[in-house]
Amino acid sequence: MGLTNSSVGRSASQGGFEATNLPVIALAGNPNVGKSTVFNALTGLKQHTGNWAGKTIELCSGKCKKEPWQLVDLPGCYSLSPRSREEAVARDFLKERKPNAVAVVLDATCLERSLALALQIIEITEKVVICINLIDEARKCGIHIDAERLEMRLGVPVVLCSARSGEGLCELLEAVKRVMANPPENVYRIQYPKSVTEYLQNSGRMPFGCSNKSDKNEDGEQENPPPEAEVSLEDEVSKSILDACRELCCGVVTVVPPESCGRECRGRKKCAGCMKCGCKACKRCGECGEVGDVRRMTRRIDKILTGKFTALPLMLLMLFGVFYLTIRGANYPSELLSRGLFALEALLRKLFDAIRMPNMITDALLSGMYRTTAWVVAVMLPPMAIFFPLFTLLEDLGVLPRIAFNLDKGFARCNACGKQALTMCMGFGCNAAGVVGCRIISGKRERLIAILTNSFVPCNGRFPMLIALISLFLAGNSGGSAAGSLTAAGVLALVVVFSAAATLAVSFILSKTLLRGESSAFTLELPPYRVPRIGQVIVRSVLDRTLHVLGRAAAVAAPWGLAVYALANISAGGETLLSWFCSWLDPAARLIGLDGVILAAFVLGLPANELVIPIMLMAYTSGSCLTEISSYAALSEVLSGNGWTAMTAVSAVLFTLMHSPCSTTLLTIKKETGSIGWTAAAAVIPTAAGIGLLAVLNCIFG
Repeated sequence: MGLTNSSVGRSASQGGFEATNLPVIALAGNPNVGKSTVFNALTGLKQHTGNWAGKTIELCSGKCKKEPWQLVDLPGCYSLSPRSREEAVARDFLKERKPNAVAVVLDATCLERSLALALQIIEITEKVVICINLIDEARKCGIHIDAERLEMRLGVPVVLCSARSGEGLCELLEAVKRVMANPPENVYRIQYPKSVTEYLQNSGRMPFGCSNKSDKNEDGEQENPPPEAEVSLEDEVSKSILDACRELCCGVVTVVPPESCGRECRGRKKCAGCMKCGCKACKRCGECGEVGDVRRMTRRIDKILTGKFTALPLMLLMLFGVFYLTIRGANYPSELLSRGLFALEALLRKLFDAIRMPNMITDALLSGMYRTTAWVVAVMLPPMAIFFPLFTLLEDLGVLPRIAFNLDKGFARCNACGKQALTMCMGFGCNAAGVVGCRIISGKRERLIAILTNSFVPCNGRFPMLIALISLFLAGNSGGSAAGSLTAAGVLALVVVFSAAATLAVSFILSKTLLRGESSAFTLELPPYRVPRIGQVIVRSVLDRTLHVLGRAAAVAAPWGLAVYALANISAGGETLLSWFCSWLDPAARLIGLDGVILAAFVLGLPANELVIPIMLMAYTSGSCLTEISSYAALSEVLSGNGWTAMTAVSAVLFTLMHSPCSTTLLTIKKETGSIGWTAAAAVIPTAAGIGLLAVLNCIFG
């Protein structure tokens, strides 16, 4: 759900900056102001965008379509005084790489707040273009921005833009050209108090942390405490910046009641330079104007989605709705796709026979590689093709940050960071992406907690198995009935709630043992509700997410299916290696309510969770190849015939939630932490938790 090769585009450079001979143009701005949308529009790439703050967590570069430039999308930051890792990345790039020009993207709906970063960047370089994005949303709210007046005051070009529709992008490119050719000279400078100016002159520092030598480590954390004098002047610097923003916006930003207003409003034009004035203007014309309607509706929805008594039921209802549509909609396509793929296998077998390919090679390729891959595709594609668009829809609507807001108090009580709720949501798509997303958490201790517990959230590779087992044994839905789908969706929603509870519990335990400490404060921005663009939702979710994840799973399934096929066909002492391995694990598996085949499938399924059921079926059936399973009913017959009960299914579902993450996630954890020890802990902690829980349940109910 996060940053993937597909979601960034072929020509994008992710995770660093590759120097070229082309002029470098940096895109900077606050989180969730549309930088990535501007970047995509100018480069034609497909970097992940969404209606929440913190999606861009590292540098992303690409070539501009219309000009010979290299564009670099910087992580969103509120200030050049870095308080998080992504803010440090943005600050260091501007300070050390010295781009040829900087386009600072601002939010037209809250110009004063986003202007603060622009003023700090102007202190570093005069080659700045102000791009005021989301101007279409500002117009809907009755906000008018006088770009010419702001340009005169700042001394740098100002362009009004709507990146989603393409408005103003050509003007933005022309402004960047002008700035590169003739850098502005008389740019606006913040007027600091005399005490601040004298200290900065004597220390050689800048007022927002861009000293000659960085005092922050790679995590954006303070390595050497700043002098007491600097700490005492920090408030004065902040006040000077805010005063400058307020002064610049006064007379530039006005709230104009819509012309369609039937009655006369007393405040037809009211200065919206500061938040206080803007609120007064809304109150004066809110009863009859569009401005009041939009903001009043937003507040009403927020009161419901984040209300004390309504938030949790609504979250559960949304989960239930998404899972019901996924389960109900995926049943028939999965069965149809399975039949088609296995019919294709029969044709391939005839083709191989016609060219006289040896039977051993034919069986290895078709019964091993092809059949395993076909199962993964048939089981994964339909649910993902439904789940990802629905999840993306909630993301674009602006619901995800509200979910994080609701969970913030729970994570704070567990001494973890509330941003962990966002990384947990990213884990629903892919745990590896959730681990990478943990970079938005500034504190090293809290980031480690988020990384170590991210695998408790079921990813897309585990959802097909969860859906299958719940439908067959806990909801009686092997036939795909509407009532069975409702029950299965309800049970799956409860399973996801349990995974969130397990995440909180383990986070609390870690904060009291291995990673002691208190939770830190953070800025959580609730974006406005936006109407999703259905076409973009479908393209981004199906092409960039579903097919990318499916391709990765199939690439792992094919060679690993061949390896497991070899284990199932190589005999030693009259028993295949796969059967021997299952028998060896069986005593331990019985202690936790499973059997040797199930436990062996989880162990051998380490490369990808999608392989667990195919390996299980290969071991349960003839032992030499994967049996053709074209429906849930056929799957139910195989599992029930090998002693599966409802309790076995419950144990398998819980162990699906609580076992080692896949190899891709483990490699990502190693890259993010730089530690083999923490990588091993990420594998051991969920596995130990799962074994402990299942052992207790087996003692009670076994």
